[in-house]
Amino acid sequence: MLYYLFDYLDKLNFPGAGLFDFISFRAAMALITSLIVSIVFGKKIIQSLRKQQIGETVRDLGLAGQIEKSGTPTMGGVIILSAILIPTILFAKLHNIYVITMIIATIWLGMIGFLDDYIKVFKKNKEGLKGSFKVIGQIGVGLIVGCILYFSDDVTVHKRVSLDYKLQNDEEFVTHLHVQNEGENYKWIKTDDMTTTIPFIKGNEFNYNWLIGDMDKSYGWLLFIPIVIFIVIAVSNGANMTDGLDGLATGTSAIIGLALAVLAYVSSHAKFADYLNVMYIPLAEEMVIFIAAFVGACIGFLWYNSFPAQVFMGDTGSLAIGGVIAVFAIAIRKELLIPVLCGVFLIENLSVMLQVGYFKYSKKRFGAGKRIFLMAPLHHHFQKKGLHEAKIVSRFWIVGVLLAVIAIVTLKLR
Repeated sequence: MLYYLFDYLDKLNFPGAGLFDFISFRAAMALITSLIVSIVFGKKIIQSLRKQQIGETVRDLGLAGQIEKSGTPTMGGVIILSAILIPTILFAKLHNIYVITMIIATIWLGMIGFLDDYIKVFKKNKEGLKGSFKVIGQIGVGLIVGCILYFSDDVTVHKRVSLDYKLQNDEEFVTHLHVQNEGENYKWIKTDDMTTTIPFIKGNEFNYNWLIGDMDKSYGWLLFIPIVIFIVIAVSNGANMTDGLDGLATGTSAIIGLALAVLAYVSSHAKFADYLNVMYIPLAEEMVIFIAAFVGACIGFLWYNSFPAQVFMGDTGSLAIGGVIAVFAIAIRKELLIPVLCGVFLIENLSVMLQVGYFKYSKKRFGAGKRIFLMAPLHHHFQKKGLHEAKIVSRFWIVGVLLAVIAIVTLKLR
């Protein structure tokens, strides 16, 4: 909202109003505001949760320090959601298609997680919202996001092609993107096809329509939307699975958010996209403001969620932050980087799948179930080995930083 106010003031030559034209300034303001909201107002929310006795019910799994966590306020994801949405509404262009998409995904997934936590806390049902209803909700947001990104006329990309490239039906030349210099042997085209980025491969562009073959390309959504749904479900559940130690999911998400901010900025900046030879995505610069708010919200929440945690995010936060990461990566055409960028989430998910799968297989084969890990998800395995919770979290963060750097390096490593 403030963008429109200062845009009006800038037209009146009001001193300093022109700062709001700069993405870097608005992103910095969004980051600062999200930190203030999460730290200052977060304390009051935690106090309110304590008064209403909204505490975590902990099952005794024989883990060190586990029983002490019982009664710690949960549903703290409300702090994260507030710290994301308030700065976004204040500093982003609210008519931007990408901002609209991210706000819808954040609120939708936050509501699913809130409903799950509400049933657990107030209805005293430890199972929470039925898994089938969670999946239906995640499918719903994947369906909406997929439809917006596939059918909206505002969702386009500009990409470099060779001079002898022949235009397809949905493509056109871009003459205003940059001035060609002597010796350049490429040109730019504008397309609304669902081209995405394949890491580590030369000419790292992949069009989902290629999988359709000779079929009518207008049916490409039949393939693209299910892929979006799968990614949203996988990443949101991965974040939910990772949220088992103080600060683990929050810190990991902040690291992922910083990497996504870099990827979004270079993809939405014509000169950087030209230099790096990556797809230029018009209008995606507003995504930088959203992800800055996301990073600020995670870091601010970490103030209270780091060991020993004063509040847990609950499914209200974990489902939302995982879904936000998934939708954001898809919007900037970096969803195939998710296995690298969200490697911590992936490992946590795989550890549970492998544990359950091997247990069932060994029980059927040998009559007695066997385990690969001492306990799943993987962070509990290290707890069982005697490592302190804070050390496990720190090491997972280090792995997260390494994966984030690798994801960014893929801009040139191909």
